[in-house]
Amino acid sequence: MTHTEIYFKTWCPYSRRALRLLDRKGVNYTAIDVTDDVVRELEMRERAGRTSVPQIFIGDRHVGGYDDIAALDKTGELDLLLAGIEQTEEAA
Repeated sequence: MTHTEIYFKTWCPYSRRALRLLDRKGVNYTAIDVTDDVVRELEMRERAGRTSVPQIFIGDRHVGGYDDIAALDKTGELDLLLAGIEQTEEAA
């Protein structure tokens, strides 16, 4: 399974939903709590280009937040990304 990282805040309902989705899929991920960690939050903002949480990375790909990962899950693309399979536009 492709290495997955999630930046989250403990009080954020979208972060909790994203963590539950990853848990439900059996993903072994690195959870980075930025609730009170300004340095890690700045790192997240620089990597993602966004200020909101959660921010999720699968391999080297920034997939976005909860709504983004939920949409990928609905189409089946999330399973492909987690398996390390990049979907081309011709195959989509």
